[in-house]
Amino acid sequence: MTVAVRKTEEPERTGTEESPAPARRARTVSRSVVVAAILLVWLVLFAVLRGKQTLSLAAADLTDLHRWFNDVNDSIGANRNSNPLFLYFFNEIRLVIDTLVTFVQELISQPPPGRPVPQIGWLGVVGIAGYVSWAVGNWRVALLAVAGFIFLGLQGLWQESMDTLALTLSAVLVALLFALPLGVWAGLSDRFNRIVTPFLDFMQTMPTFVYLAPLTLFFLIGPASATIATAIYAAPPAIRITAHAIRSVPETTVEAADSMGATRRQALLKVLLPMSKRTVVMGVNQTIMAALAMVTIAALIDAPGLGKTVVQALQSLDVGTAFNAGLAIVVMAIVLDRVTTAASGRAETARGSGSPFLKWRRQLLAAGGVAAAVLVYLSHTYVWAAEFPGEGSVGSSISRTTTDVTTWAQDNLAGLTNAFRDVLTNGLLNPFQTLLTDSPWWLVGAALVAVGTVLGGWRAGATAAVCVGLLVGTGVWSDAMTTLASTAVATVLAMLLGVVLGVWMGRSALVDRLLRPSLDAAQVMPPFVYLVPFLALFGATRFTAIVAAIVYAAPVAIKIIADGVRAVPETTVEAATSTGCSTWQLITKVQLPMSRGALTLATNQGLIYVLSMVVVGGLVGAGALGYDVVGGFSQGQLYGKGLAAGLAIVLLGVMFDRITQAAARRAGA
Repeated sequence: MTVAVRKTEEPERTGTEESPAPARRARTVSRSVVVAAILLVWLVLFAVLRGKQTLSLAAADLTDLHRWFNDVNDSIGANRNSNPLFLYFFNEIRLVIDTLVTFVQELISQPPPGRPVPQIGWLGVVGIAGYVSWAVGNWRVALLAVAGFIFLGLQGLWQESMDTLALTLSAVLVALLFALPLGVWAGLSDRFNRIVTPFLDFMQTMPTFVYLAPLTLFFLIGPASATIATAIYAAPPAIRITAHAIRSVPETTVEAADSMGATRRQALLKVLLPMSKRTVVMGVNQTIMAALAMVTIAALIDAPGLGKTVVQALQSLDVGTAFNAGLAIVVMAIVLDRVTTAASGRAETARGSGSPFLKWRRQLLAAGGVAAAVLVYLSHTYVWAAEFPGEGSVGSSISRTTTDVTTWAQDNLAGLTNAFRDVLTNGLLNPFQTLLTDSPWWLVGAALVAVGTVLGGWRAGATAAVCVGLLVGTGVWSDAMTTLASTAVATVLAMLLGVVLGVWMGRSALVDRLLRPSLDAAQVMPPFVYLVPFLALFGATRFTAIVAAIVYAAPVAIKIIADGVRAVPETTVEAATSTGCSTWQLITKVQLPMSRGALTLATNQGLIYVLSMVVVGGLVGAGALGYDVVGGFSQGQLYGKGLAAGLAIVLLGVMFDRITQAAARRAGA
């Protein structure tokens, strides 16, 4: 009977050429009307039921679930050295990871037993960085790497930078050890690719901080948990890109190898991997960037390095020190990004350069290797070559200047910044937060489920219902609603910025060339770095966290919208122009409506990026779930509440990710 109904309905949809567009417009309008009706009913019931059944919980209060988490944590701590699962599995993994991290740290950052300095001092590290950058890239990249590493020392942050580099390298090694084989497997097997894709989606959707609390339960606070969390976060890009690289090899090439009698192993090692090398190196680049971002965040669980310096400075509102350390993170990110990017295209660049030194490359590399080995020997043997000279005067100057600029800005711009903050806070954030936190929990839940069903379909609505129920169970409903209010406001503002700049980029190739490098650089920066300048301007408030989240999320939304606008067929644009459409009409009536899928996808990604800043915002007064997570790391009695808050962040992310993805599919249908 279902088939018969589909057959009878099909001619109604395709009987005329003009019927699909009005039908689609009618469906879009009807969804908008239904959403508006849901919001209206919500507002009416809110006026009647305000303040009832809000499930509010004081900062120091705990629920039974939180106490149970605390008991589990205490029980694991008491039985860690007697439980076989820990003795022969978790403890062994922690020992191996700790050994790896300690080895790399003793190599470049921390003095091993019996030595006053690391095995390789600053001069050797700079020599290795320059040589490797030259070997995989070119002399310009090598010069950038040497200058970048020397600048880290001039900032007075050499050891902190090397600790960060050691953790990053350890995490990348662990991540690639698993990611590359899994990526190759996913590239060769459609079945495995279908199995692994949902897990990769979940890993990339989950906010980064959520990895931290459960891992500390099994691996304790310290480098091991930080490295494992970083490896989990950094592995998905390498898996996805490696699988894509394997699948992108032309079928004719694979068939030619098969016809010559190559085995599956020979085809992989002699054909697929060599032809995928450039793309695989790009995957390694993305893994390194993700690892660097996560390593700085892992300072919340006592990971050493620049992230710890930033966290301590933010907690004491020392903007100068935070800016200096944040700048060091940016410098390291730029160096690592440029080196790995150059490595992915070195062969093609070298062939096209026509350099007269190309034929002498092997001899020059050998000579460079000898020079680097000499620098390593000197740094291993002599203290002057091991300890970075000077007292970090450049860093002191940067911190002092930043503090002076901050003081000036607070004294002279306070009126402007406070007015801007108050307008958005009182006009947008406070009313929405009041609606969410003062409405009965069941009313908010019903509204979220209804809106999710209307926008994303019944599956999205069912996901929303499950997430709402679990959110209630976490015992942090009120804090989750406060976080939801800040997240929604930040996402709306990020999307407004994304639409304006994205349309501008999509319509102008010149603007795209000018803005895209800045957007790429912004996506390379770890989230901590965004907080520092806004902390100077707005102080430690939830508004600071919102602005930082907007700046962090906007680049990805801008790029997606720009690509969507650019994908609108030129013939359609020309037809609209020929009918007399103005620029405004062309944008609002043609390009944006035809980019609905890109707009919805941009909203999805913007929302996920904003959520990933929730805990970072907790460091500067954002409160709610972010504060709960940070408190769980720093105060043992709040561990269970922090773990529940991390779970609540995941549930918010999953709920809105599923709703916006389903809405994007509907919009693109």
